Amino acid sequence: MTAPHHRLEAEQLSAGYDQRAVLEDLSVQIPEGSFTVIMGPNACGKSTLLRSLARLIRPTAGHVLLDGQAILARPAKELARTIGLLPQSSTAPDGIVVADLVSRGRHPHQSLLRRWSAEDERAVAEALELTGTADLASRPVDELSGGQRQRVWIAMALAQQTPLLLLDEPTTFLDIAHQIEVLELCTRLQQQGRTMVAVLHDLNQALRYATHVVAMHEGRIVAQGHPQEVATSELVSSVFGVEARIIEDPETGRPLVIPRAPAAARPVPLGLS
Repeated sequence: MTAPHHRLEAEQLSAGYDQRAVLEDLSVQIPEGSFTVIMGPNACGKSTLLRSLARLIRPTAGHVLLDGQAILARPAKELARTIGLLPQSSTAPDGIVVADLVSRGRHPHQSLLRRWSAEDERAVAEALELTGTADLASRPVDELSGGQRQRVWIAMALAQQTPLLLLDEPTTFLDIAHQIEVLELCTRLQQQGRTMVAVLHDLNQALRYATHVVAMHEGRIVAQGHPQEVATSELVSSVFGVEARIIEDPETGRPLVIPRAPAAARPVPLGLS
């Protein structure tokens, strides 16, 4: 069996903010063509890892590599044509309409010799269509609901048309129907050849949609691999502090985490009180 190719990886990476260390000597590989989900409890370093992979944070030790080359050595515009990023929170300029914001995803493809083209127009239209925001194209972004704005930001990232797309909590602010739409979209993009990396809070969504998961705890990688290899009751207990059973999802055959009910919540057998 051929080992997967890793376009993006980190080796002995340490990183943080100011003098506070968040990631400590971790190594992680993102298989090319995968839908990789980074999961773990709050404040375990998930977003810091994603930001490090996108070169938004400079490591204090170790390296992030893209196609075997240190990512810090890549020219900024070349990197922006390779890795797209949807950050956890974004602010749109006052008064900008949806179509104009999504069009900003095409900036890495512009230059003095290459201006706006029919290809750019198609990329924006496709991104709007994929995210179900085409009917919002003329609306000011600051008039949209939180869920609508989130889908518009995803559309801008898609318009960038990068082979690698990193999404930090892309289902935030979305109701369950739109969460499923976004995750199904990630799956379609992965099946079309893109490498997708997302930070998700919902453990069962991660296990249902990911082709590769990275489990984090206290700034370290504790497991990585296919969901069926990684999802164990021992891991859920040690990483999330929850006692749970792992069963087969009847819809997908993937692992499904069922937290164990506390004794007080269990039904009392008939005849006992």
